Amino acid sequence: MAKKRRRFDENAYGEDDDVRDDHVKLDGVVSQVFAGGQFEVKTDPGAVVRARLCGRMRKFRIRVILGDRVTVALSPYDLSHGMIVFRAK
Repeated sequence: MAKKRRRFDENAYGEDDDVRDDHVKLDGVVSQVFAGGQFEVKTDPGAVVRARLCGRMRKFRIRVILGDRVTVALSPYDLSHGMIVFRAK
């Protein structure tokens, strides 16, 4: 029996962050940089979140420095930790 070939679909692997609707996305500013790729982000609503870079940003070596505007994706289970998914220009 022949194996069915899977057609390439860009969202088949869940790589696109816009497809994930279980994350809470907030905009903010990087207020502190820690060792090991950790950042402290002060969000627009006023919360302070510890965040790390998402895998796609590390893959393409997108640099984030102090004072950058970023978008943070937070898990609804723990709103104090997040993942930086976008850096504004």
